[in-house]
Amino acid sequence: MKKKFNIEKLTNWEYWPSSMFYVPNLPYAFYLAIKARSSVFFTAANPGIKSSGNGTESKYETILLVPEEFRPKSVLIKPNTNFLKVKDLLEKNNIYYPIIAKPDVGFRGLLVKKINSDTELESYLQNYPINFILQEFLDYKNECGVFYHRKPNQSKGYISSVTLKKFISVTGNGIHNLQELILADNRAKLYIDLFREIHQDNLLEIPPKNKEIRLTVIGNHSKGTQFINGNHLISKELTYTFDKLSNNIDGWYYGRIDLKYNSFKELEKGKNFKILEINGIIAEPTHIYDTNNYTYFKALKAIRSHWKSLYDIAVYNNKSANVPYIKTLTFVNEILWLKEYTKKLKSLKNS
Repeated sequence: MKKKFNIEKLTNWEYWPSSMFYVPNLPYAFYLAIKARSSVFFTAANPGIKSSGNGTESKYETILLVPEEFRPKSVLIKPNTNFLKVKDLLEKNNIYYPIIAKPDVGFRGLLVKKINSDTELESYLQNYPINFILQEFLDYKNECGVFYHRKPNQSKGYISSVTLKKFISVTGNGIHNLQELILADNRAKLYIDLFREIHQDNLLEIPPKNKEIRLTVIGNHSKGTQFINGNHLISKELTYTFDKLSNNIDGWYYGRIDLKYNSFKELEKGKNFKILEINGIIAEPTHIYDTNNYTYFKALKAIRSHWKSLYDIAVYNNKSANVPYIKTLTFVNEILWLKEYTKKLKSLKNS
């Protein structure tokens, strides 16, 4: 069965490793580096974020850049913090179950969990001795990612990517149990190990007929969430909303904002939405992973287009705003640290 799943992932480029999207574009990256006279020119793009958001930045510090009305209530928890102190922090910040726990440094949904009780929270504290964020669970109907660019000398920018997120779910038929429904779904079965872990207490239960079971509430591709190209929703009104937002986030000019909302009309008007996190220079225009509405070669071209914009913003910051490129050795050391840290997270996940 696992062999079949691997074959299905192999034949669908949505599941291909990231190297398949970036290695073919390396010649263009080298060209931009030569043109900028810096191998790490991109580190000047977002001066408000550590190393412009290369993955080593604190998500907690970054979300605090967002105007309060648009960010979820969050607290930062240090390793080995006393459980009662954590509870006190949550109470003081009016954060109640269910809550989301996630590493302060991390990506692709690694160790991101929905916490429903004291027991689950205490277990998370004990199992993951790292800096992590506890965040209010945002019960909005929809989630999306919006990729925005703005030249620092301009008040107006543009949106290059809107990714709608379709959470993976199955529908009960009154006959088969949850595990059988998952295995019968072409997409859900690819994530069977994850869903066995999340729904271990309910796998053998038979959901009522026509009842929809959402299998995950975390909007990451690694959790089974399907990315849908929503670029047709880009409008002047939406761009205006993000222009205002960007101008109120000090030092952020390039990247993707992941957010939750109820209706896209409200989001366009800048109403009733919350930002989950800001992503910087390593952000992807995730609409490219919609294999029903995009091709692999168009995806490669879209990545190059975004790198061109990254180049323009970073070089402007460096030459006109005196934002320094960080030293190449510093950047390399940060990436090496991130690699080791990610190994640690994965080992904690598997322990």
